[in-house]
Amino acid sequence: MSNDSSLNGDTRSWLERISQALSSEPQDREELVRLLRDAEKRNLIDVEALGMIEGALQVGEMQVRDIMIPRAQMVVVQEDVPPEGFVAEVIESGHSRFPVIGDSRDEVRGILLAKDLLAYFAKDTSDTRDSFDIDDAMRPAVFIPESKRLNVLLKEFRQSRNHMAIVVDEYGGVAGLVTIEDVLEQIVGEIDDEHDTEMGQDIRRLGNGEFVVKARTPIEDFNEYFNTSFSDQEFDTIGGLVIKSLGHLPKRGESGEIGGMYFRVLRADKRRVHLLRVTALSLPRGVARRGTRRE
Repeated sequence: MSNDSSLNGDTRSWLERISQALSSEPQDREELVRLLRDAEKRNLIDVEALGMIEGALQVGEMQVRDIMIPRAQMVVVQEDVPPEGFVAEVIESGHSRFPVIGDSRDEVRGILLAKDLLAYFAKDTSDTRDSFDIDDAMRPAVFIPESKRLNVLLKEFRQSRNHMAIVVDEYGGVAGLVTIEDVLEQIVGEIDDEHDTEMGQDIRRLGNGEFVVKARTPIEDFNEYFNTSFSDQEFDTIGGLVIKSLGHLPKRGESGEIGGMYFRVLRADKRRVHLLRVTALSLPRGVARRGTRRE
């Protein structure tokens, strides 16, 4: 009986605290997150719900440059190449949308949807197919700056029903692309499909010696990419290495230097680190600084 009374008292106490906090408004985001984590500890919300709420809050602070697919990794279609010349790459990539470019990746003419190729290839043979006019098939491209906030971009995606945007840098050149799936993954976690690979997108080069690295990246792969020699005896992933170095599970914005590499936490929740910005104090071989020609 006394235990039930104590539990009811604790619940009332917590409800009074959250009611008071919400009526007076939390002073900052950290105070709100602490309140939500307290609710999770008391089983008022589950861990997955808490993770999505924290992800949604962090999306409001993250910028497009933090999650974009870099220009060098974009799968593109050349405007003057017939469908037979690029259909194999379209199938292999498994993507549904492709930037159409002119002479270089800075000349994005529009967006081609894979489904728009179906009618063309549905014809039995090339003799019975009509000519494919890519200018008629492609959709207009949307261009956004690297600095756009993810919550603003998500709202624009929903309103316009676009699923892809081309990211431009301060010089007007194409820096990369971002999709609605990339934004949603920051809220709900990784959305893997049969075309996703375990590696390949774990490390994204931004330029100027900066990289966005998923915390799940194996230390062995990190070492291979950056020519570093971090030990994987105690931890398997680069996120584990960062946690060990800082001595605690870091929050978003925390940073530190490890072995000549500067790490800054872009996304984390109460359970784990998700995304890191890594600055290489000496550039790995073959990395171009921003502003140089990148084809």
